[in-house]
Amino acid sequence: MEKSLLLAIYITSSSIALLAAKIFISLLLYKRWRRKQRVYEDGLSGGKMVMFRSPAMQSLTSNSFMKKILKLSNKDIIGSGGYGTVYKLMINDSMAFAVKRLNKGSSERERGFERELVAMGDIKHRNIVTLHGYYTDPRDNYLIYEFMPNGSLDVVLHGRSTNKTILDWPTRYKIAVGAARGISYLHDDCIPHIIHRDIKSSNILLDQNMNARVSDFGLATLMTADETHVSTFVAGTFGYLAPEYFDTLKATTKGDVYSFGVVLLELLTGKKPTDETFVEEGTKLVTWVKSVVKEKREEYVLDRRLEDCPVDEINSAFAIALMCLELEPAKRPTMAEVVKMLEQIKSENIV
Repeated sequence: MEKSLLLAIYITSSSIALLAAKIFISLLLYKRWRRKQRVYEDGLSGGKMVMFRSPAMQSLTSNSFMKKILKLSNKDIIGSGGYGTVYKLMINDSMAFAVKRLNKGSSERERGFERELVAMGDIKHRNIVTLHGYYTDPRDNYLIYEFMPNGSLDVVLHGRSTNKTILDWPTRYKIAVGAARGISYLHDDCIPHIIHRDIKSSNILLDQNMNARVSDFGLATLMTADETHVSTFVAGTFGYLAPEYFDTLKATTKGDVYSFGVVLLELLTGKKPTDETFVEEGTKLVTWVKSVVKEKREEYVLDRRLEDCPVDEINSAFAIALMCLELEPAKRPTMAEVVKMLEQIKSENIV
């Protein structure tokens, strides 16, 4: 009886401590935001504009920016999906922003908006897209991001882009390293740590120099330093999700590692994880590549557009991808280790 009582007290106190820690973290992040915000409220529309202090926003007024947001129309749309609609907002000939509009139609969309704000509110990293502010009114929420002129990796890699940039091996390698650095920053350097939960090629944006920027934090989960996982519902994109996620309902950093492994295979093969060929054959990208690489026939799955590539670099990249795609999470490397291994590909070649 006493043991049961002590166990109940322990569980209750642990839960209270965890809740208190999360509240403390939220308050800490909120205070950080307040120090760098300029807030403008419009009594007529019932909207509120919040702009984070930065060189890019310094010359802009909240009132004028808000008016431009309200004038966005279908001709400004540059992307859409289950998450909402993304518009290109032109300030002048040399300045543009990406504005993500999220309808307030459901509690889940509201939570997605809040998750993205909490995750992105204090992040500044060269491989993560910058959040410049947000606007909210009774009908919609808007997130204001820096504009990425080369769109997403998914669009450029799979041929639906007006961008004629050729994705040669050096460019793909640079994108892989950049994306890995961004995810590693989320896992190891952010306080609290961040699990993205939706790493995929459409959430890796490309700037004017084809540098990778991790984006879309609508499913992101915060994790304190002493936590190994966060219990949650299954969310993400089919083809990128780690297999253990469906059984355990636990989001971990190793789930992001698995998803990155799929993206790396996309860069190497030029194929989507949900390619129609795989569906017809009852298989998937990961299974297909594993079977071929096991027989040391990487050249048969390599994207045909990658001509005259260094064979040793390609084989090393395939090996790293397969490490990320280990079925047992414990056998997968951390993202920090992935970054080191990817960087080593080029350094060894130079030596």
